[in-house]
Amino acid sequence: MITNILKRENRYCSMIKIFIFTFFVFSGHLSAQRLYSDPSFNSLIFPQNFTAQRESSANKDLHKNGDAVPIEPGATIVLGELQGPGIITHIWATVSSLDPFYGRSLVLRMYWDGSEKPSVETPIGDFFGVGHGAQVSFESNPVSTSSYGRAHNCFWKMPFKKSAKITVTNESSKYRTESFYYYLDWQKHETLPESILYFHANYHQQFPAKPGDYTILETAGNGLYAGTIYSVQNMELGWFGEGDDRFYIDGEEYPSLRGTGTEDYFGDAWGFRQFDRPFYGVSLWEGYFPGDRNTAYRWHIPDPVPFKNSIKVSIEHRGSIFNDLGVQLGSFIERPDWISSVAIWYQSPPAGFTEPIPPADQRIAPYQVFTIKDLEIRAKPSTGLTTSDISLDYSPGKGDASIELDFKIPEAGRYQINAFLTHSVFGSKYQPFLDDQPLGPELDLCISGHEPLWINFDLNVLAAGTHTIRFDGRGASPDMRSMAVPAYYFGMGYLVLLRLEDMAGYHEELNKLSK
Repeated sequence: MITNILKRENRYCSMIKIFIFTFFVFSGHLSAQRLYSDPSFNSLIFPQNFTAQRESSANKDLHKNGDAVPIEPGATIVLGELQGPGIITHIWATVSSLDPFYGRSLVLRMYWDGSEKPSVETPIGDFFGVGHGAQVSFESNPVSTSSYGRAHNCFWKMPFKKSAKITVTNESSKYRTESFYYYLDWQKHETLPESILYFHANYHQQFPAKPGDYTILETAGNGLYAGTIYSVQNMELGWFGEGDDRFYIDGEEYPSLRGTGTEDYFGDAWGFRQFDRPFYGVSLWEGYFPGDRNTAYRWHIPDPVPFKNSIKVSIEHRGSIFNDLGVQLGSFIERPDWISSVAIWYQSPPAGFTEPIPPADQRIAPYQVFTIKDLEIRAKPSTGLTTSDISLDYSPGKGDASIELDFKIPEAGRYQINAFLTHSVFGSKYQPFLDDQPLGPELDLCISGHEPLWINFDLNVLAAGTHTIRFDGRGASPDMRSMAVPAYYFGMGYLVLLRLEDMAGYHEELNKLSK
């Protein structure tokens, strides 16, 4: 009997060994399939016939460190003038600028094969997947941002037969770009197929959205639609995304691709929330209230939409509207939100854009930007306070310190209050107040670094005149490092206000529905 049991156990052990062996062999086979099927990995296992090239902002003196170029207001820099055939494979950039919305002020343009008209024309922030001039980090397959939205990477492939010219223009009339760093990596080829398609990206906006579907792209040619970046700034309380996406291919009157809702097209469901996936996601989500900013993206890399003669991509801008008491007045109303987008596609022959994008001051909401010199400041204790025209640094050395900032507004209204607060390794906890009333939750300003980050203090109804924001110390952060100096640091750059009544379309539909 014991012998039979041992035989059965040995048989079971042999079966388990066979299963484990088979599993790892099969898994290895699947891994090899995935490796072989991914073009980015394929390029590593076969000889290549191109020459790797790079244009960059690097200092030509290899012994020096100054590796950035400035861009004066209205000026243009050339990132590269390339002689083909070639393929741009990677663009990286980071920016140092006093412009709080440089993502909308700096415009990226690309010209293919000697064309005088660009085939890429879009604000740099939108091109890299985040609208409104906002700075946030997210990750996707072809583009991503990191360093709190300040590092930008692009891996779209951009072929050209004869030549390529890539420029960045600072279209701000006020702010100088102090430092623009960049890499432009590309491949020099001996030949490229005659049938190659050219990369395109075009920015479009309606502030506010007009009646009828919003057009993301309308173009003629032969090509593939590859992606959408869609940004909305709410003008009403409620959900803006009940509208459907529609693709009209080769002149058809009834769209062959029809959607079921805005969030459905961007791969989400039942509204939006911030998330990122390789081919779809929401890079920026502030909410459902007026003034909130949102950006979603959808890359048609695994599912491109081909067209032979033409394509039109549009989307409805319908959704719900609530009044200030939270009563829903409609669920499928055409909303006057501020909508902007970037369409990305490949086509041949390359299309050159003839209609310029709106000027920089029309691409951003009418924010009121207060510098430190515009504010009256008081601190208790006053020791450890230093200010310049553009920044405030306060190291009181005690956890119960307090600092007040007075600002003056000429008109009453509903204001969104924002500020660039410095988060630092020496930062601590502070509770904000507006006119002696709590202004949102307690803030923990301690992080590993020294970063000026955008903080939204929500909507507040303000009378004309002077108002006071106060920050009361609440002691050390639990994240404070043991060797960090107990400075209880507080830092601030701009105070940024947005009066909703200054935005065209604000409560336009609510007022109609309330009559």
